[in-house]
Amino acid sequence: MSAGTMLNRVLPVHGHVRTFLGIVLVLTLGQGLWMALNAVYSTTVLHLSASQFGVGVGLAAGVALLLSTPSGHLADRIGPRRLQIWSLTAMGPLSAALLLVSGYPSYLVVVCTQAVAYSASRSARLAMIAGLAPPEERVSARAYMRTVSNVSATAGAGAAGVLLAVGSTTAYRAAVVVVSLAYLASGLLTLRLPTVPPQPPRPGPALVVLRDRPFLTFVVLDGLLSMHNMLLEVVLPLWVLHRTGAPRWVIAAIMLLNTVLVVVLQVRASRGTDEPEAAARAARGGALCVAAACVVFSLTEGASAVTASVLLLLGALAHVLGEVRQAAGSWGISFGLAPAYAQGQYQGTSFMGADIGKMIAPALLTWLAIEHGTLGWLVMAIGFAVVGAAMSPVVAWARRSKEAAVPASG
Repeated sequence: MSAGTMLNRVLPVHGHVRTFLGIVLVLTLGQGLWMALNAVYSTTVLHLSASQFGVGVGLAAGVALLLSTPSGHLADRIGPRRLQIWSLTAMGPLSAALLLVSGYPSYLVVVCTQAVAYSASRSARLAMIAGLAPPEERVSARAYMRTVSNVSATAGAGAAGVLLAVGSTTAYRAAVVVVSLAYLASGLLTLRLPTVPPQPPRPGPALVVLRDRPFLTFVVLDGLLSMHNMLLEVVLPLWVLHRTGAPRWVIAAIMLLNTVLVVVLQVRASRGTDEPEAAARAARGGALCVAAACVVFSLTEGASAVTASVLLLLGALAHVLGEVRQAAGSWGISFGLAPAYAQGQYQGTSFMGADIGKMIAPALLTWLAIEHGTLGWLVMAIGFAVVGAAMSPVVAWARRSKEAAVPASG
């Protein structure tokens, strides 16, 4: 049974969206496999140093960040389906090119070229949702996309665990081939989707989103809020190890709890967030839950092993409730504030905030928690709550700006 057929039976969404989710399943299965093996392959097979690998990852992330808006604009102009086909198909041979890398310069060329195709495919993917799903179903489709991504990426990471247990160069090279085929298959499966008409050029600046100050303000705020994703991945493991008496297995339990609850709750948490105003309230509520989680985490310093473990799990529960609600709010605002003729460049730009947040969050949040303990957690709690509270005023500002622009454009 194909991935698309399987999803047709279990996902109550528009038919084309189900096909799209089948493509996402195949794509993220390969991405989950590669995320778990990337560092190992680069350092053991390509013999890069840890610093060389880090520089390569940073450069690739920078390329993807800089091209987010232009690639989204390209999706609008030529149609997101065409861009998704070509970008995903290109990722196949670009991934396979890692088998031929013979030195650090060639490695940098490959990963930076991959970043160009990755940025294009990412922008095209959300523009496809905007083109395939009616406005009232876009956030729901995005929620299903995240659910499917989490499940398939976890499966890919599990497969990577088997390969890591084998530990041979042949196994790692075989994984590169599998990842390449996943990209190729995703690109070819996109041919099954209907064409989303390209948007014709309009008078005025091409990258209109860069002049939309309310939306850019939202992107900044969303980037600050999305920093909470690094709490469980980076900060909390270090906190458990160095500032609490909780056993180490709690780290794995927290990650498992988060993965399972995101899959279970994300679609439900996204209901009623299709309009920007409701989405802003959801983002604010999500931010408050994350703030509460930070307060709970702050109480674990100096607590007994049992007390610390219970509090950590309670904090993780509050965090995941905030995570799914904040994500839904983010999607509702980004879809709702984007004009129909520029969904690609607006969705591409919306990624920039989260990308920047991922770049600064590990160092900043680790410094606050590990260096300042309880006080650092409380500062984070206040920060998340304040940023969440700012979402509704920004959406109201965006509405006023749009209404003021209508007479001028008429």
